[in-house]
Amino acid sequence: MVGSVSAYALVMSGVGREIVLVDLNRARAEAEANDIYHAVPFAHPLTVRAGDYPDLAGAQVVVIAGGVAQKPSETRLQLLQRNADVFRHIVPSVLQQAPEAVLLVVTNPVDIMTHLAAHFAARFGVPDTRVLGSGTTLDTARFRTLLGRHFGVDPHHVHAYVIGEHGDSEILAWSQATIAGLSIDEFVKARGTPLLEAERQRIDENVRRAAYHIIAGKGATYYGIGSAVAHIIDVLLHDQRAILTICSRIAGVPDCEDVTLSLPHLVGGDGVLGTIPLPLDAAEREGLRRSAGIVREALESLNLK
Repeated sequence: MVGSVSAYALVMSGVGREIVLVDLNRARAEAEANDIYHAVPFAHPLTVRAGDYPDLAGAQVVVIAGGVAQKPSETRLQLLQRNADVFRHIVPSVLQQAPEAVLLVVTNPVDIMTHLAAHFAARFGVPDTRVLGSGTTLDTARFRTLLGRHFGVDPHHVHAYVIGEHGDSEILAWSQATIAGLSIDEFVKARGTPLLEAERQRIDENVRRAAYHIIAGKGATYYGIGSAVAHIIDVLLHDQRAILTICSRIAGVPDCEDVTLSLPHLVGGDGVLGTIPLPLDAAEREGLRRSAGIVREALESLNLK
């Protein structure tokens, strides 16, 4: 669903020129491609079709949304190891046909899967900067949306970031949130709209636990992440030099060295152009350290070679 909805979001946004859907289930890929292609007359002139790995030749961006579902009683580590086996096949298969492509990983747990993708891509001489994950892009959008709703401000004009692991240990960087160049506390004073601690906790819960609530109601999340994927691809294809909280292997940030997680990154046509460390407060720094430790522990458990 995430892969197909991402393709649909690309068509609705007019991002790209040709979209190829590759899936182990070729009939499903063809059905999804046809269904999406039938929306083209109502949107933008893109070509959408099913294909196989050779059809990726010349692709500028390849989205990896493949993986296996968790089995009953299966541990997280067992699931990770099975997904690692899937990526051992997918990543080389993609790069053999599209060696210049930027890889955008969406498969969960996205931080670890992005690290795995970069690990396998390195064997083909692909730098870490050309492998990125959706990270907390959607979480950041949720944070901005909820802040905007509370204050009655268009979320496009709210600047706030969710960083760390895309998961329960992620950090809402309240200390760095701004509206009209003002901190949240300053904006509260300027507008006279209070933001009580209970409301902050509610926003935190609705960002951090959003996927759980959606999955409980409908079984999966895909519209939000599909739209996030389309936006990231737009940035990559048009070299927009945007600041996005994608996940990538971190260098030069204390406690996060060589761990793949989300921080604000400068993103352009060649992938990740730079990492933007935030001047976090003490509690946020400690939260980021813990979050990086959780990802590091999971990566070490895989014993990558």
